[in-house]
Amino acid sequence: MKTNSLNALILTTVVGRNEKDTAHGSETQYAELSGRTLAYRSIGSGTPIILSNRFRGTLDTWDPLFLDTLAENFRIITFDYTGIGYSTGTLPTNVISVAKDIKDLASYLKLDKIVVLGWSWGGLIAQAAALEYPELITRAVVIGAVPLGERIVEIGPAFLEAAVKPINDFDDEIILFYEPKSQKSIEAAKISYERIRKRLDVSKIPSTMEVFQLYFQAGGAAVEDKEGLRDKLKETTVPILVISGDNDISAAIENWFPLLRELPTVQIIILPHAGHAPQHQEPLLTAGYINTFLSQ
Repeated sequence: MKTNSLNALILTTVVGRNEKDTAHGSETQYAELSGRTLAYRSIGSGTPIILSNRFRGTLDTWDPLFLDTLAENFRIITFDYTGIGYSTGTLPTNVISVAKDIKDLASYLKLDKIVVLGWSWGGLIAQAAALEYPELITRAVVIGAVPLGERIVEIGPAFLEAAVKPINDFDDEIILFYEPKSQKSIEAAKISYERIRKRLDVSKIPSTMEVFQLYFQAGGAAVEDKEGLRDKLKETTVPILVISGDNDISAAIENWFPLLRELPTVQIIILPHAGHAPQHQEPLLTAGYINTFLSQ
């Protein structure tokens, strides 16, 4: 899709909404909580969806078209984890503690029922939150993430090499989030990259190994799974939608396959010729799947 056509589509998507009620124009607000301040943004109305972000992700790194499309039917709340981006404090080193950010933010906003959506590292957080707070979370959406517990397919070396660079350029993002062998995926990446850069403060993106290690410790603890969260996935009544690209070198969809007959509430969608960010490559399609899932 050409840029001019896409710009027209974006205008159509947000027509009738105040600029402050869009991803590009939304105000950054702050929840003053015990021991830290969480930065968040809120657009749209309806059932609230709290989004938990990827490794090194901030409020600015979500594709705005994806957020605006979801906000046509839901209240979309993005936030930065404790110690990340615009928030203060220190990022915890286990997924259950990080998931408390979601619960505390919901409490601050006086929300008694929410949907949680997590991407990549945030998909681990979304799973932990759904399992820890089933009275709060009615449904969960997991994008580009593995199930909690042991992996059968490890993270690819190319992903790891690019992921820990202090600053990622566009070529890195192709490796990290898209399918380098697909011209369609690369073209979609260019357009998404342009959308995101319209409101991107690079200085807020974590860039030091000190902070990376906090993420890695939490990810490692999720694999070790001393709390038995993987077994709880087999028992939960919370409906879960998993969306993945067919060539995700960070969170291969194959990691879900051993559990297919053991997870009664999990539905899986695989997008072809896509990588680690299917919601950025196909924002309208992905939002449509989520809308259908949440409308069931």
